[in-house]
Amino acid sequence: MVRMGFLLDSDNCIGCHACTVACKSEHDVPLGVNRTWVKYIETGTFPDVARKFNVMRCNQCDDAPCMTICPTSALYRADNGVVDFQDDDCIGCKSCMNACPYDALYINPETNTAHKCNMCNHRLEVGLEPSCQIVCPTEAIKIGDLDDPRSEISRIIARDDVAVRAPEQNTKPKVYYRGADQASLDPTRTAIANDGMIWADRLPTEGRTGVNAHPSLPVDPGGTPTDVHGVVARTTYTTAHQMTWGEKVSGYLVTKAIAAGVMAVAALLVLLGHGDAQAAVGVVPPMVAGVFLAATGVLLIADLKQPGRFHYLLTRGNWNSWLVKGAYILMAFAAVCGLWWLGGLLDSPGFLQVLAIPAVLGAAGVAGYTAFLFGQCEGRDLWQTPLLLPVLLAQAVTAGGAAYAIMDLFMDVPEATAIRWVLLGGVLATAALVAIELTSQTSRSVELAVEAMTRGRYANQFWYLGVGLGMVAPAALAIAALLIGDDTTATVLAAVGGVAALAGMFNYEDSFVRAGQSVPLS
Repeated sequence: MVRMGFLLDSDNCIGCHACTVACKSEHDVPLGVNRTWVKYIETGTFPDVARKFNVMRCNQCDDAPCMTICPTSALYRADNGVVDFQDDDCIGCKSCMNACPYDALYINPETNTAHKCNMCNHRLEVGLEPSCQIVCPTEAIKIGDLDDPRSEISRIIARDDVAVRAPEQNTKPKVYYRGADQASLDPTRTAIANDGMIWADRLPTEGRTGVNAHPSLPVDPGGTPTDVHGVVARTTYTTAHQMTWGEKVSGYLVTKAIAAGVMAVAALLVLLGHGDAQAAVGVVPPMVAGVFLAATGVLLIADLKQPGRFHYLLTRGNWNSWLVKGAYILMAFAAVCGLWWLGGLLDSPGFLQVLAIPAVLGAAGVAGYTAFLFGQCEGRDLWQTPLLLPVLLAQAVTAGGAAYAIMDLFMDVPEATAIRWVLLGGVLATAALVAIELTSQTSRSVELAVEAMTRGRYANQFWYLGVGLGMVAPAALAIAALLIGDDTTATVLAAVGGVAALAGMFNYEDSFVRAGQSVPLS
């Protein structure tokens, strides 16, 4: 058994970028992306300052979260322990990029597939060294078998003080650093100089992430490091990476919440004895759910860099990935909706009663599976909250109440008062869970992400649109409708509250998704 790993000797690195250039040449890496790059940081206060260099790259983890989340096993472990990739299997879902705690993966703009450092495995397999190791003038890059105690890097690791990046993620990285300053290994501890981006003369704006992109990390315009939020150094040279998931993922969280919620409320109405309401319970809800399930599929496929390969989720599916499990949950729920619609057309309350429990379970699965998918995104600590599942379920309840409140404008919906209570209960439960979530900061990364969402770049979207429009306004309108009773005014107020709740839900989710990706990883 061979288990190849890297030793990166920061004491010997001179920051020449020979490794970066050799890597680009060896693998035809396009401009704007890197498999490996050199990061510069500066520590101290003038005149007692020091510049440190560290090579950044894939950590070849023994417990690689990118492999677990990859829906088609395009990322796989070679016989020598290297985490390699297969272009032909990649669908460009970008989930691996959020799963990686080391910011090591990127989408190749020429192939639209995920690439990263693979230790030049094509060279290793024929007995050659990686290109970066060959060109390093100070031998600061060493490769070897970590399971062979006689190998040079095994001896160094056993003898010297070495460190790994993000050990708290428990990915068992196989890239070790000797002589590295901890500030260079933890990007949340450094400010960013105004000229600190490779190939850039200005700071990245919206849609870019990296050590400089987080609003709570101060930008240092001069030569003195800034001591804010635990910052102990400044980064003067590094690379930035694209934000991988945006409005399409935020939108899909809402569309599937509507599909799940409307069917859950329909099932509730059946259990309350209203299975004979053919239109409002038997026919329209599965049609609404079907439309929003279709919208969910369109958003998911549109977000892929290789949308034509979407069927690989089924034909080459990796059952460890919640992307694959989620696809089957969506299909199973679509089948239940189809059967429900058939039962509604046949005006069969008994058949709907049989389907009520499967519909509720399917709705919970559709609404909640994303919590487990986000849980596999080890690089995004904000998404690891155990409250994400109950938040998503509460949002589905909100969406179901909102959908039925809107439907009440156009048809005779049974239990209109109960529907308004569902809307109000979902909104209040979501608000309470979000409040708890914001005060449960378990790590520095979560703290920075919450700061970005509540006081930084996404604060207006979160407070005014997510909370104000999506929680406060619907709650007030639902309460007003309940107080007024059953008349046209109450129906209109509840429907407006439903529209506000859905619009606000999108903005909350969008701020949550983006803030989670704003914390630097390299």
